[in-house]
Amino acid sequence: MKRILGPGLVTCLAVILASCSSGGGGLTNVASIAVGDVQHVLVLKQDGTAWAWGDNTYGALGDGTNVNSSVPVQVSGLGSVTAVAGGGFHALALNSVGTVSAWGYNSNGQLGDGTTTDSNVPVQVSNLTNVTAIAAANGDPFALALKSDGTVWAWGYNADGELGNGTNTSSNVPVQVSTVTNVTAISAGGSHSLALESDGSVWAWGYNTEGQLGDGTNTSTNTPVQISGLTGITAIAAGLIHSLALKSDGTVSAWGDNTSGQLGDGNTTSTNTPVQVSGLTAVTAIAAGDTHSLALKSDSSVWAWGYNSDGELGNGSTSDSSIPVQVSSLIGVTTIAAGGDTSLALKGDGSLWAWGGNADGELGDGTTTNRSSPEQVTGLH
Repeated sequence: MKRILGPGLVTCLAVILASCSSGGGGLTNVASIAVGDVQHVLVLKQDGTAWAWGDNTYGALGDGTNVNSSVPVQVSGLGSVTAVAGGGFHALALNSVGTVSAWGYNSNGQLGDGTTTDSNVPVQVSNLTNVTAIAAANGDPFALALKSDGTVWAWGYNADGELGNGTNTSSNVPVQVSTVTNVTAISAGGSHSLALESDGSVWAWGYNTEGQLGDGTNTSTNTPVQISGLTGITAIAAGLIHSLALKSDGTVSAWGDNTSGQLGDGNTTSTNTPVQVSGLTAVTAIAAGDTHSLALKSDSSVWAWGYNSDGELGNGSTSDSSIPVQVSSLIGVTTIAAGGDTSLALKGDGSLWAWGGNADGELGDGTTTNRSSPEQVTGLH
């Protein structure tokens, strides 16, 4: 297992979108949520503003300070945002005109502005237009963007081929990922990336010592390789060193590291080819945390599996599980997210619920106490 040192020692992320509107105190009209990894959370409002809370050591909250916050603060200077993504100590926003803004830690050029200077306010990623989706990695500091023409662009750290451009040279401006040209979705893991093409095939590149690329080998690659035996895929999610794919029949496949049962196949044996998650059907959405995984079913229930020391499975215990267990007392869920040891669920009534690790207040419940079952994020509707 690769050990990532320094401020890059983080886990994973997932970004998902939903729409809701309601009244109440605090933030209202939430349109999108994202979990960053290290312990920060982002919220996009329907008015196009972005808000954040949690760890702010390197400016990942984007409010012009480096002060942690356990309540939402507004990201400075953004007013026409359509999507947000949280990385390790950095974050991204997709603007309505198709450009990308970034802020936070910038040791390897992960802000994409041509420098390696940290910024606690948003800066524009260089030379990117017509972007439709974004992803920020949570292990090695790099980021991805999907353009409307189906091409993928990447920037930041690249020692293990994370940028997918055929080199191992880091870049502080976007470079095009090789080979893949008909991409419809992207996901960034700890040190690897996934791309879903329009034909339902999945491609991967980057670090591969635990088989997280899913191509039947444990060899890292700096250009995309096709994942073995996967067809009809509708969604993807990259964890720290494992990966998930949702099939059109509502089942979930997983591959890579399985030390904590995060592949959900009933054992803790890692695999470099996809295996089916046990007992899951009618799944509509997936999310991958550090070493745990989530699935949303068509009946609006949420299921989780993998590492659970901080309560990230949300079933009232702190015991790992190698098969899916139902998250307690959650109904009416429309959207899920996972990052590091934290999990989130957005309900149809506009309320946001969180569970798992809470060392920096990332659960948004006004405490720094871990939760093994869902708690409502205060003041959010």
